[in-house]
Amino acid sequence: MEIFTGIDIGSTTTKIAIMQGDTILGTRLASTGANCKKTVKFLLDELRENYAVKEEEILYTVATGYGRRMIFANEIVTEITANARAAKWLMRDKTNVRTIINIGGQDCKVIALDSNGIMLDFAMNDKCAAGTGRFLEVMSRVLEVELDELGSLSEKAEDIPHINSLCTVFGESEVISLLSQGKRVEDIIAGIHKSIAKRVGAMVKKIGVHEAVFFDGGPAYNQGLKRALEQELGSELNVPPDPQITTALGAAIIAYEHFTKKRKTS
Repeated sequence: MEIFTGIDIGSTTTKIAIMQGDTILGTRLASTGANCKKTVKFLLDELRENYAVKEEEILYTVATGYGRRMIFANEIVTEITANARAAKWLMRDKTNVRTIINIGGQDCKVIALDSNGIMLDFAMNDKCAAGTGRFLEVMSRVLEVELDELGSLSEKAEDIPHINSLCTVFGESEVISLLSQGKRVEDIIAGIHKSIAKRVGAMVKKIGVHEAVFFDGGPAYNQGLKRALEQELGSELNVPPDPQITTALGAAIIAYEHFTKKRKTS
């Protein structure tokens, strides 16, 4: 077998995708933890065992994410490059992706692409956890609901309050205050989604909203947040089946393409 590996070491989660040629063979993810090298080894060993892959069959590895320089790889690329490549590949039989919204554990990125999938512009919030997966985790803890229940609960909202602060610290205090006023949990969740949508929407509008819009990252599983973003932007959002693994997949696709190109030229 000829195997190509994409490794995305994020601030909170590490994702790995392996491809056999230009076909996705398997993916895995786990909390990054304190030792990303150990996490990468664990995930790779698991993938190799599950798909009967020998170490020598891994021909090329591309790493991306915050920890991309902390492990061995044949090549490193930015998350933006890997994300854009995966979005174009995943949507290749449907439509051209022109805008990507990626909400990660501790940052948010918006990427503008031309009709050929080449990056034109991007905006990024990596200064604080406002509007990120970490923010949603903290809010779910305060509200005492599971993270994966936020989307379905927000559908039951009746009287959505305005959430003024997306700072994790001040936002937590504001949510606690709303609870003390007797506001329903479902309404507060919808308010949180709406506030995040406004913040992310401002980033998107800054570089321009061009369809088709692609939404990925762990929070893209949240249907309530997806709908809030669609209402804010006035555009449909395309979410892949496994939005959390997208950037790792993009790195694997790049690994396959670059190795193939190098083999042809040599």
